Amino acid sequence: MRRYLIPVPMLALLLSCGEAPKSAGPAAKKEVKPPEAVTGRYALYQMFAPARTWAADAQVLELKSIQLPEVKAEAGKAGAWQATFVSPGRGMARSYTYSVIEAPGNLHKGPFAGAEQGYTPRPQNTPFLIAAVKTDSDEVYKTALKKAADYEKKNPGLPINFILEKTPRTTNPAWRVIWGESVSRSNFSIYMDASTGDYLQTMR
Repeated sequence: MRRYLIPVPMLALLLSCGEAPKSAGPAAKKEVKPPEAVTGRYALYQMFAPARTWAADAQVLELKSIQLPEVKAEAGKAGAWQATFVSPGRGMARSYTYSVIEAPGNLHKGPFAGAEQGYTPRPQNTPFLIAAVKTDSDEVYKTALKKAADYEKKNPGLPINFILEKTPRTTNPAWRVIWGESVSRSNFSIYMDASTGDYLQTMR
């Protein structure tokens, strides 16, 4: 009886073909990207879309930044923004928020509408067309920072906030760049023209 010898390399190959395929192991976890702050103009347009559904003649009355501890602060940006729109034809106003995350204070991810309320024109600020906002918060911040260089050196690390509105002191709507948590807690802010980006005034 003849015996057939199989070369070792071929034997190893035959044995490997008969093995069950090895498991690929646990799937690699996808890296979750942290939420990023957004500029004021971007957030304003996100809120303007539903505001136009509410009232076709919606105009901007005010825009404010809201800093969130869960979102990394970036120059000229915020984790959330709040806008108030006015319908001159209906004599009504409605607030909206735009947030990059769900957060306390009734902040929801994306644009979120608040309750509508009656609106009576006030001399301290007037509604304006969104088309007048041709600059963004991160742009005007860069220019304002140059004007605030001395103050920034003496008061490093202060939070930066923004208000966009049209007051009797300006022809166009203006960004107010605020060094501090709010207007009432700040002793330094700079007005920037929202249409041209020009420096307007420093408030102390």
